[in-house]
Amino acid sequence: MDHTICHFEIPADDLKRASAFYSGLFAWKIESWSPDGGEAAICMVETVPTNDRGRPVRAGVNGMLIQKKDPQHPFANDVGVESVDANGAKAVSLGAEIAMPKTPVPGMGCFLYIKDPEGNIIGLWEDNSSAGTP
Repeated sequence: MDHTICHFEIPADDLKRASAFYSGLFAWKIESWSPDGGEAAICMVETVPTNDRGRPVRAGVNGMLIQKKDPQHPFANDVGVESVDANGAKAVSLGAEIAMPKTPVPGMGCFLYIKDPEGNIIGLWEDNSSAGTP
């Protein structure tokens, strides 16, 4: 595995305003999404076309706009890894801290956020279609 950036998250106070800005500036396809059908706290961002599984069909990285949790909510990039458990443990051994524990995304995979020794937040992403299923 190449361990490349595979996803980004841009925090926003106002998702509609952020969606209008980024779609207007870059012509990104942006769609509101809610896991329970309620008010969206996430907007999926497509910077390059995707296949039926939501994966880019050519070089590029897709991501999302996410409702800002607090004023210091950072922009985050996720790096694809074979195992968030193994890579999280390796990151800790190299001086990082776990910023957010392993979290499943049902039917897609799981992520874990680390804070590197410089204080930057980096997401680790593991593809796993059985994640979050009983």
